[in-house]
Amino acid sequence: MKHRSFLCEVGAASLLGCVTRAGGALLISLMVAAGAAAGQQASPPTAGVLRVRTEVVNVYAVVKDKNGRLISNLDKNDFEITEDGVPQTIRYFSKATDAPLTMALMVDTSPSQQRVLPLEQQTADEFINEVMRPKDLMCVLHFDIQVELLQDFTASTRMLTQAVDETQINGGGQGPLPGTFPSAHIGGTHLYDAIWLASTQLMNTQVGRKVAIMLTDGEDQGSKESLDRALKAAQEANMMVYSVDIVDRAFYGMANIGFNGDAVLRRLSEETGGEVIRVTREKDASAAFTQIADQLRTQYLLGYTPTNKARDGTYRRIRVRIRGKEGRYYKVQARRGYYAPTG
Repeated sequence: MKHRSFLCEVGAASLLGCVTRAGGALLISLMVAAGAAAGQQASPPTAGVLRVRTEVVNVYAVVKDKNGRLISNLDKNDFEITEDGVPQTIRYFSKATDAPLTMALMVDTSPSQQRVLPLEQQTADEFINEVMRPKDLMCVLHFDIQVELLQDFTASTRMLTQAVDETQINGGGQGPLPGTFPSAHIGGTHLYDAIWLASTQLMNTQVGRKVAIMLTDGEDQGSKESLDRALKAAQEANMMVYSVDIVDRAFYGMANIGFNGDAVLRRLSEETGGEVIRVTREKDASAAFTQIADQLRTQYLLGYTPTNKARDGTYRRIRVRIRGKEGRYYKVQARRGYYAPTG
């Protein structure tokens, strides 16, 4: 998706704004040229160039009441944001109900999903048809001993559901881009590699609301990348991770394999502003996807310019609260931090 450039004329000066949104940053170049005298031909500017660099951190937030119901009627003055404990001024606010979505649907096709894959496919197809709107984009990838892009970004629900339906346990899929993402061929579930590759190769060039929806039990085996590096990549891409936690616990019991997937999914989702939704019964699967769709249509966008201007690449902790009601009445779901730019 290309960045957009905007050109407008302001009196005798020209304002050229080239806007690039990447990792929550907004870069604005401002060029002021001396005006030409009346009746004279304007000449290119030779001096007097002023450049202003402003970093804007965007935070998407979901607010629920104490019973888990979504709250959609708040305004800018209801929110507070701190960065590393320092209060920040909210400069941009909107309800992102209709803002375009860029999504990556990620399907676990490792052996542990053998008995639940048909359920994943069915509910994923329902989700695609429910959540997709004409201005939204989605891609589909699977992961097991490799990470493979089955369908590149498209708005076609037919192409997306076809890619989901063609996923196979440890057999990949029949998508148009086989072997797109290389991954070390050891182990059986390259979940961390899938997150890292989706963040760095797919989402890092996209703009707006970026969401990964994972259908998995959260257990990783054989990834080249670590959990920490996968999480950092997602945070740098400003990608929210929603996890549909579908576990065949009988598989792990029969194989006498330890299971730690729940903790992994909680960390990936909670740190990026998403959520883990457990599926323990067949009827829970459709409800899980409906819950994700409802949250994506009930988000708030909060933007602020950090008081810490250092471009040092450090991790900055973010906390979003509701004035006077946090904890007692409302719970806020938002990403918990970001990496400052460098250079």
